[in-house]
Amino acid sequence: MNNPTQVIMPIAIAIIMFGIGINLKFKDFSRVFLHPKAILVGLGAQFLLLPLIAFIMAWLLPLTPLYKVGLILIASVPGGTASNLVTHMLKGRVALSVSLTSFNSFGILLSIPLYLSLAIELFLHEHPSKISIGILDTFQEILFTVVLPVIGGILVNEYGPDRLIEKLRRPLRWILPAILFAVFSYALFFAGDNPKVSFFENVNLYIPLLFFNVFTMFIGFYLARFTGIRHDGAFTIAVEMGLQNSALAILIATNILHSPEMSLIAVIYSSFTFFSTWLIAWFMKHRLKHDVPNML
Repeated sequence: MNNPTQVIMPIAIAIIMFGIGINLKFKDFSRVFLHPKAILVGLGAQFLLLPLIAFIMAWLLPLTPLYKVGLILIASVPGGTASNLVTHMLKGRVALSVSLTSFNSFGILLSIPLYLSLAIELFLHEHPSKISIGILDTFQEILFTVVLPVIGGILVNEYGPDRLIEKLRRPLRWILPAILFAVFSYALFFAGDNPKVSFFENVNLYIPLLFFNVFTMFIGFYLARFTGIRHDGAFTIAVEMGLQNSALAILIATNILHSPEMSLIAVIYSSFTFFSTWLIAWFMKHRLKHDVPNML
């Protein structure tokens, strides 16, 4: 029988993405692909800088080897639906965020085996068995939880009556964050299957993980600004840097690597980053708007 979280999470994500789609139109995505600099910078930051920072931190910090690999695992799964919701709440470039999430879902087919194998050899001094993520399963997951719900929401926004759209939008502003919070709370406190690792006895891991969250967000923000990306695109990329696909990291750590220690890193990271990322991105949006002059 499936873990309830494995059933509830995809449904909740699909509802969230439908709600996000209601605020988009198809023309919003044309801007992303006609001017691809933002998406290229975002992908480069997530798949190159994010793992590099994680490897440097893992090398320097006095963490146990399994926790070091757990940190690399988090950096190997960039993006996630929560980033789309945070971007939507802050009125950032939602089309850019959704596009990055979609590309990330296929980029991880390379990043996970590459970076995780290197981390296991480097920190555990072991030759890892073949680490792979099913291409078909990944495609189906992103299709049914992200792409189709977003398209459905856009179709409602494009062709639905204005009165209906407004009736849907108003409650969804509060319902969408509530759904995500409820699902993560359930996964964090009630869906743990492994008693070997205590979440509350490892609160010392918060400091390095919070630093990783904050530091990578500022790296992504200023990289985007100095490459000429507009302010709204810059803090959108920062959000993408700050929020990882923790659910996938937990799945890999428990089902493939069979390591509760590695999964603990992902659990702790997901327990606070939605809120910390929202706060930092809010600061960037309102306080750093004129920090770097527009170049384009």
